[in-house]
Amino acid sequence: MPSGQQALAARLALVGDRSPHVRAHIRIPAILTSLADFEALYVDAYWVPTDEVEEGGMERFDAIWLVPGSPYRSATGAVAAVRLAREHGIPYLGSCAGFQYAMVEFARHVSGLPDAGHAEADPGCSAPVIVPLPCAMEGQRMVRLEPGSLAERVLGTDETLGRYQCSYGLAAAYANILRADGMRFSGVDRTGEIQIAELPGHPFFLATLFQPELSDVNGRPHPAIRALARAAVLRHRHGRSPFPPDSSPVEAPV
Repeated sequence: MPSGQQALAARLALVGDRSPHVRAHIRIPAILTSLADFEALYVDAYWVPTDEVEEGGMERFDAIWLVPGSPYRSATGAVAAVRLAREHGIPYLGSCAGFQYAMVEFARHVSGLPDAGHAEADPGCSAPVIVPLPCAMEGQRMVRLEPGSLAERVLGTDETLGRYQCSYGLAAAYANILRADGMRFSGVDRTGEIQIAELPGHPFFLATLFQPELSDVNGRPHPAIRALARAAVLRHRHGRSPFPPDSSPVEAPV
């Protein structure tokens, strides 16, 4: 990256245990290149293994993306990354397992459920917020977006086609608890199952059960990824909330 662009580059933490066997991990470097080449959104990305999150220094990042690849080496580290982003107003994107652990973190630290857990990492937990899906989601699925939501503004539509490779989702028994404490569920599939969550009042906090890194739109990175990068760049430059309520983050100038 040329020195001038490097000075503009936002710092993005890719939290996850990088593996050549995880399709999402293989695709992410090309996505980041495309953000720079075609969107003029420059990010310096650093892989942060989940078992290193609690070593400190995460506050220096302009955005956090909790990427797929569960079971993570450290569920505690994954939860800590979400909590840091939520409490410090750091732009956050969680895809697949990043959605799942965002729900676990919120249940533990906002909804007062300290035993909230993920059934894959802790099958015997007393408050399984994330549970096996009746039927694993593979391939594509249509998702309806809530009018006026961040998801709708980012994606620029009221319905989107998500690409999945997922076996776990939010337990219906806990959805209303999280909703009552401020989590907004802004996308559902045609059966009514929750697919997208966001936090009103946060600069940028979006979690999707589908994997935007597995999709592109007309050769461009998925809008959710572009929006995260834009939020990171704006935070890096201005240290302010990237998307005022009346703005459109889909093509907002940086």
